[in-house]
Amino acid sequence: MKKWNLIIDIAKCHNSNNCFLSVADEYIGNDHKGYSASMPLHGHHWFNIHRKERGQAPMVDLNYLSTTCNHCDDAPCIKAAKNEAVIKREDGIVIIDPEKSKGQKQIVDACPYDSVWWNEEKNIPQAWTFDAHLLDSGWSEPRCASTCPTGAIKAVKIEDSEMTQKVIDEELQVLQPKLKTKPRVYYKNLDLITKCFIGGTTVTTDNGVEECAVNASVLLYKDGEKISETNSDDFGDFKFDGLEPDSGNYELEILYQNNDAQKKSVNLKDSEYLGLINV
Repeated sequence: MKKWNLIIDIAKCHNSNNCFLSVADEYIGNDHKGYSASMPLHGHHWFNIHRKERGQAPMVDLNYLSTTCNHCDDAPCIKAAKNEAVIKREDGIVIIDPEKSKGQKQIVDACPYDSVWWNEEKNIPQAWTFDAHLLDSGWSEPRCASTCPTGAIKAVKIEDSEMTQKVIDEELQVLQPKLKTKPRVYYKNLDLITKCFIGGTTVTTDNGVEECAVNASVLLYKDGEKISETNSDDFGDFKFDGLEPDSGNYELEILYQNNDAQKKSVNLKDSEYLGLINV
């Protein structure tokens, strides 16, 4: 059977907030019987956008991570709920029943992704329903996908076997895979949020004048073994990305023309810009 999945491309998100706004417009002040009660005017972010800044000036990149209910196949909220207050539909969508879930704050606490919200006024837990009421009425995709101006959000309804292949082909990832909740929200380019880089700028100095050192060879070592190699660009910049945070000591060797090799050591905690390196 075909099931719904959401794919979010981190590299395409520029923080338009259209996903958040479309959800707010659809649910604030609107009850969707059998699917969800109305969303509060303030305090709830059924689509929540987190900002991740990496590096130091002038080598800085900024990316955004949209989070929402993951519609997990092994959902902790379903296990925590009483009276079948949370159900998993055959099409993969998780629904928190707005009537059966009253008073069940443990459903909020059970979500490891902080994507279930407590409505104090209505005394119920709430989360994004994948716009199930719209899909059931014939919509081809949820509003967050249709309103995203960069195409960063896509919804696909396919067989699980097809989705498994898509995960491989497009190098998709899920949040906190160690939890093994089997989320149906996947991310492309998630490394832009979760991984680190080491970067720098190679320069030469001639009579007190600094110039970019173009095409300098930069080698990266870990535990004495070369793990990567790159070259500085037209501005002298180089970057090694996709490194694990708090991953310890690295050594860099920079070779430029016939000059002596320059070496740098880095104890990597988070993304680090090494500044100007005279080669």
